[in-house]
Amino acid sequence: MQSSKLVLGLWPIAGITTIGVTSDDAKATLLAAIDAGITTFDTAYSYGYDGESDRLLGECVRGRRDQFTVMGKVGQRWNEQHERIVDGSPKQLTLDAEASLRRMGIDSMDTLFLHQPDPHVALETSAEAMARLQARGLCKRVGICNASAEQVERFAATVPADAIQCPLNLVQRESLVDLIQPAQSAGRDVYVYWTLMKGLLAGKITRDHVFEKGDSRPGYAIFQGETRRRIHDAIDRLKQLGRDVDQSVAQLAVGWAISQPGVTAALVGARREEQIRELAGTRVLTPETLAAVEQIVVECQCLT
Repeated sequence: MQSSKLVLGLWPIAGITTIGVTSDDAKATLLAAIDAGITTFDTAYSYGYDGESDRLLGECVRGRRDQFTVMGKVGQRWNEQHERIVDGSPKQLTLDAEASLRRMGIDSMDTLFLHQPDPHVALETSAEAMARLQARGLCKRVGICNASAEQVERFAATVPADAIQCPLNLVQRESLVDLIQPAQSAGRDVYVYWTLMKGLLAGKITRDHVFEKGDSRPGYAIFQGETRRRIHDAIDRLKQLGRDVDQSVAQLAVGWAISQPGVTAALVGARREEQIRELAGTRVLTPETLAAVEQIVVECQCLT
């Protein structure tokens, strides 16, 4: 099945770093994505302390699995203290994959990613384990996330890497040269995340917004000081551009990402139904709109 140009990433509705998300909200958001025509979903063994993301996705695709593309990730888990553990050992990768499939109630994932390289396990060892999972039919394709260009090539030297996931947004573009161009040359799919940089580029967070206690976003440099001020300057101008081309700031930001050569699709997250309905209206930008967006970003000096 061809991947849709937008992929719903299920981390925001797993309930770990997002404030006030209920299981009913999460299910409504996922069903709204399906109603809006999104057919590709990105989950992970570690999305939720107890597999909440996997279970929710399984509930929503049950009985119509052939209509959807399911991407999963293995190699991260939580301990009893709710601390994130990176574990790329063959045993853990196998346990993660089997558990995710059980939670979803499906036999195979379309693409299974190594969530991130484990510094304590040789990458080649993790890659060999991924190849065995593929050979067993637990996934059709394999890929790697959160890896450097050198790590991607080491992984691919052991098992054919069909896809990568990497960050990309209007103001953070290092991946374009370091990861996306090489992947394009190698014929790999590229799924980009942080296209809205955790909501900052959606145009809804005001300059004086105060984040709730427990919200992880203020810890990112992009949400601080002069960098954030410049981004808000750009957002103000993007709002005007959006009115001219009938696109919201969020749609322009995601549209910019999916307009980049080599990008297969953008991972987008949402906590509420109206958010995913808005994002579903995103379209590839015309050359004129793309140029206007670039001019705003450059003039506001908000590239980080």
